[in-house]
Amino acid sequence: MEVILLERIGRLGQMGDVVKVKDGFARNFLLARGKALRATKANREVFEKTRVQLETRNLELKGEAATVAETLDGQVFVAVRQAGEMGSLYGSVSTRDIAEMLTAGGFSAERNQVALNAPIKTIGLHKVTIQLHPEVAATVTINVARSADEAERQGRGEAVLDRDTEEMFVREVAPITDDAGYRDEE
Repeated sequence: MEVILLERIGRLGQMGDVVKVKDGFARNFLLARGKALRATKANREVFEKTRVQLETRNLELKGEAATVAETLDGQVFVAVRQAGEMGSLYGSVSTRDIAEMLTAGGFSAERNQVALNAPIKTIGLHKVTIQLHPEVAATVTINVARSADEAERQGRGEAVLDRDTEEMFVREVAPITDDAGYRDEE
């Protein structure tokens, strides 16, 4: 199905581009959310008449997103979670958790604006991109720790995993011997 894009869509095109997409993607996402119109002759005429209004609205939204991005970029948010001795979380930090942290920090963000390929499953400092507008993004740091004290230490750059606990899991393996007591020298 051919559609006319009403805004910039990543990896698809710019506003006003006529692109060919799969029917399901067009019906379920682009058309349903008002991001595109079917590429009919009547819709092309309607788009050309409203193009100036759409472009000014897009510039206003982009400007607002840019001002928010200036204050948001480089911010650090702390997530306190339970984790094992090696730093693996018992749960995870998902896009929903990050959106809630941003909202609690005074920024309005939806979970679909958080660009996270996979949930965070280890303690440490994690860089996460927040897509505020199709053309504006900000990067925040999520400090995942077991306690507020540990988060503060991580923020200063200290290693929070003890060397003793790491060495506890490294065991020396004895050479393999058979029943007669001969060593296998592999």
